[in-house]
Amino acid sequence: MQAIVYDEYGAPNEVLKLRDVDKPTVADDEVLVRIHAASANPYDWHYLRGLPYPMRLTGIGLRRPKATTILGSDMTGRVEAVGDKVTRLEPGDDVYAEVGNGAFADYVAVSEGSLGRKPTNATFEQAAAVPMAGMTALIGLRDKGAVQAGQRVLVNGASGGVGTFAVQIAKSFGAEVTGVCSTRNVELVRSIGADHVIDYTQADFTEGAERYDLILDTVGNHSIRACRRVLTRKGTYGTAGGGRGRWFGPMAQQLKAAATSPFVSQNLVPVNDAPNQDLTFLTELIESGKVTPVIDRVYSLREVSDAMVYLERGHARGKIVITMAETD
Repeated sequence: MQAIVYDEYGAPNEVLKLRDVDKPTVADDEVLVRIHAASANPYDWHYLRGLPYPMRLTGIGLRRPKATTILGSDMTGRVEAVGDKVTRLEPGDDVYAEVGNGAFADYVAVSEGSLGRKPTNATFEQAAAVPMAGMTALIGLRDKGAVQAGQRVLVNGASGGVGTFAVQIAKSFGAEVTGVCSTRNVELVRSIGADHVIDYTQADFTEGAERYDLILDTVGNHSIRACRRVLTRKGTYGTAGGGRGRWFGPMAQQLKAAATSPFVSQNLVPVNDAPNQDLTFLTELIESGKVTPVIDRVYSLREVSDAMVYLERGHARGKIVITMAETD
């Protein structure tokens, strides 16, 4: 099979290679999926660059990756084979998942518990856009933010991958949603359901008169003190991404939030320990028409380096999708 691999850290167009690799085999509790589409995430960028540096201490390799790695964390496709202990899925089922690594390839072996059934009204490209960004937004709003109907929610970075899901998910819970974005994305954010849109080139939400019950910050371009000023007395600040520094990256804003814990309820988005349940929840939202994945650009597998370069620029509207149509 073909896959996008890297065996050293660096720029996408320097270290990413399209190679023939062995087709994975499945363990007893795993499912072999023929991938139809995948999506690019900042998560992939961090692994590709090996940044921030502390993540290299987790075992991925200090100077270079310990092993040749297939890039890609989100995928959707069709089940081709199942392990002996798999009971929920069978060959022919359409599924999607966040797989950590291995999605930019023709096939991937995934544990059954990580897989959700693809929404029936979504294309493979749309479904590929969902797992990591959709679950991050869902966990941040529902599990950590405890969003309630009638609350005022602000999404900073409302036109990005997590942001477009967060606006729609917050609306599905009955919240009054304010989205923050650039001028060119105002109409997009309004079209996905935001009640109010703030163009950050024209106004700073931290200096406004409005107060919010929950801020989900996907950018991290304001101080915690400034965000705290526009929270209600019991308001919650949540951070999901933002920042690409060499030493702390997106962790920097989380550490700042922790340091101000006497004043701010932190919403540090956790590791997801029930992925198929959350994907089932997202599937229901998509099939009911309450959430529609937003896709900016679609690239082929051989164009993954171009997709990652575009991702690095930080201006994608919604998600960047990789299609396997050529290899299909």
